[in-house]
Amino acid sequence: MQEQLPLYLLPSSEAPWTRGRLRMKLLTHILGLCLALALTNAEHHEHASAVLDRCEGLEMDAVAVNELGIPYFFKGDHLFKGFHGKAELSNESFTELDDHHHLGHVDAAFCMHYEDNTADHDHMFFFLDTKVFSYYQHKLEDGYPKDISEVFPGIPDHLDAAVECPKPECDEDSVIFFKGDDIFHYNVRTKAVDKKEFKSMPNCTSAFRFMEHYYCFHGHMFSKFDPKTGDVHGKYPKEARDYFMRCSKFSDDSDHVERERCSRVHLDAVTSDNAGNIYAFRGHHFLRKDEGSDTLKADTIESAFKELHSEVDTVFSYDGHLYMIKDEQLYVYKVGEPHTHLDGYPKPVKEELGIEGHIDAAFMCEHGAGAHIAHFIKGEHIYDVDMKASPRVPTNERRISLFKKVDAAMCGPGGLKVIVGNHYYHFDSVMLFVAGRALPEQHRVSLELFGCDH
Repeated sequence: MQEQLPLYLLPSSEAPWTRGRLRMKLLTHILGLCLALALTNAEHHEHASAVLDRCEGLEMDAVAVNELGIPYFFKGDHLFKGFHGKAELSNESFTELDDHHHLGHVDAAFCMHYEDNTADHDHMFFFLDTKVFSYYQHKLEDGYPKDISEVFPGIPDHLDAAVECPKPECDEDSVIFFKGDDIFHYNVRTKAVDKKEFKSMPNCTSAFRFMEHYYCFHGHMFSKFDPKTGDVHGKYPKEARDYFMRCSKFSDDSDHVERERCSRVHLDAVTSDNAGNIYAFRGHHFLRKDEGSDTLKADTIESAFKELHSEVDTVFSYDGHLYMIKDEQLYVYKVGEPHTHLDGYPKPVKEELGIEGHIDAAFMCEHGAGAHIAHFIKGEHIYDVDMKASPRVPTNERRISLFKKVDAAMCGPGGLKVIVGNHYYHFDSVMLFVAGRALPEQHRVSLELFGCDH
């Protein structure tokens, strides 16, 4: 009897139906594998996003400030934007970083913010192994990635950190590159490289320039340094989570007053009461500065305003009370030692103030005409609410031309302070703020409002 061949070895003329079935099985199997792989990758990225917690003391691979002044912290294939918030995949913002799988994580990054160098002004550069990527408004420039040696001749591969250094902070518009103990000052205009030795500074795992200061990160600690000499002045290193992240828990030896007044994280809310005392809120903590005193006090929001717990949206003062908004609820406290939470609160903001949706900032100017008018900022619009009216309703809507978003604001006898990010702007009146077409002088919140020395 002739031995029968397996079906998959039969000539196509003998088993056409079998060949079709095998193809279908093979296709189904491949599709199943692809789906499983995709789900595995998705689960991996989702798990990584959930696991990556900047408040656990991560060592960032690179730090750079974008063209809008927002710091980007890179870790592995993920990215943290700003000083708080969850990690997201880097390729969601910079797609092509994921197209070169043989490359590692982002080794170094910086933003070329030199107006004289028009070709690369406001471009972000990312360094991965031997390659450099150049992005403008999150779009990869034509021809990139390129070899680092082609774009920055004389600069080695596999960098540890990089930071821009405009003149006069450096002698010329430069980029400072770090690799181990070696420091390279790269002249943007001439492409000359000046190798330096920064003896007093630890090796940087990442570095960035923020508010005209230079920071070297080593692990989850940082040191502020002179970009020309590398000299580190003052008590360093310091804990990065105390100044560049909004975390609820800090080390036992953390100086709460020092941390809160010098933090680079923007304020959530600020107000001054009738006596001129200033209250500034950020995350889980708040600062208090009493009128006529240079002494600052810091504490948790939970300790003084236990019904709020933490993270308020905005606060304003009126008639000896603090009006505090968190989400869609209004809390009211009578100012005193301790502050007294009024019975019946919280109440819905819509019910009490007639305003719907998220409020960015609120303030009252309790001096002169309009002392009973509360002002509320939502995005690029400002509204008035008469606190003596019943019911209270928003009126007099106007558009703000100077800012797309305001973080906090407070008004006093000297005028209005509007806080955006790490800076504030002074206006003599609400009218001048709304009608303004040119930004007034920029002031630093940490330095000029709270007296931080670094």
